Amino acid sequence: MNGSSSGSPVLAYFKWAIIVTVVGLIGGGFLGWNMTGTLSGMATVFFICAVLAVLEISLSFDNAIVNANKLKQMTPVWQKRFLTWGIIIAVFGMRIVFPLAIVAIAGNIGPIAALRLAAVEPAAYARIMQDAHLPIAAFGGSFLMMVGLTYFFNQEKDVHWIVFLEKAMARFATIKGVEISLVLIVMLIFASLLDGDDATRFMYAAIYGLLAFLLVEVLGGLLDASQRTMSEAARGGVGAFIYLEVLDASFSFDGVIGAFALTQNLFVIAIGLGIGAMYVRSMTIMLVEKGTLAEYRYLEHGAFYAILILAVIMFVQTLTHIPEVITGLGGATLIGISFWSSVRYNRRQVKRSEDAAPVSSHGR
Repeated sequence: MNGSSSGSPVLAYFKWAIIVTVVGLIGGGFLGWNMTGTLSGMATVFFICAVLAVLEISLSFDNAIVNANKLKQMTPVWQKRFLTWGIIIAVFGMRIVFPLAIVAIAGNIGPIAALRLAAVEPAAYARIMQDAHLPIAAFGGSFLMMVGLTYFFNQEKDVHWIVFLEKAMARFATIKGVEISLVLIVMLIFASLLDGDDATRFMYAAIYGLLAFLLVEVLGGLLDASQRTMSEAARGGVGAFIYLEVLDASFSFDGVIGAFALTQNLFVIAIGLGIGAMYVRSMTIMLVEKGTLAEYRYLEHGAFYAILILAVIMFVQTLTHIPEVITGLGGATLIGISFWSSVRYNRRQVKRSEDAAPVSSHGR
């Protein structure tokens, strides 16, 4: 991933995503035919795969922006590793292994039995997944909330989109542990709205999510700080790689659980969400190589606000169901507004330059 690729046409970045889309949708149609033996059944599964791909893209667009922000700080070697190994972990790990692991743990069965359950008794498999939704949402919500707050509670941050709010957060960043305190307060509020065993499960899972973020931060810092003792190929990326993989997993929780609202078939879910994950990776590469984050100064802000909203939604989902379309549209809307604000800012800068040019030439 070097600067020479920055002139590539947009479509070139999505070549592999398009190939995976074609192969995946054909595979989905074939799976639908095997399951039902009818053209209508084949068309239904084909359509569900397409909808799941769109759902994954809409839910994970902010993920692509955050990935790009971290990825541009990594060495080319680790960038390549994340975009190759990372896609394998994202598609097979989070979309297939992760749901199977949840069912195996929650149902107290082995991974082979969980796979058999997914293939033979999808309704029972989906029921176990739904039962595990509360701790997953609590874990992912607290992790993502820490990601969002850590971005804004940064005293070195000098570019502000919502100025009054972000300046205040940057000022309060001097208070040690302010983000952790806020997350704990939110956790206690939501736990108080749950009953008995649910409240206990929520708190345990949310605390684990908080600890996971802190451990990843500490581990990443230690690994990247020891880069002088590492080989050139491994410098500047081990900690960031781990951070991005855990972040990617947290973003995936919502899509994997939400997918069961459309289908109970693990393999259909894996195809649909896997297609979406390929587009997220393609968007990440394009954002890094084209320097889009630098060109649109508020785009990153919109993504991190979307992360905070997603974190709150995940907490709210422990109390009541929120349609995935609201989650996806909410994040996309915020990113769209931040993009529009960036374009307006760029136009104002161009106008100021044009207005100043005659004055400076006249002065000479």
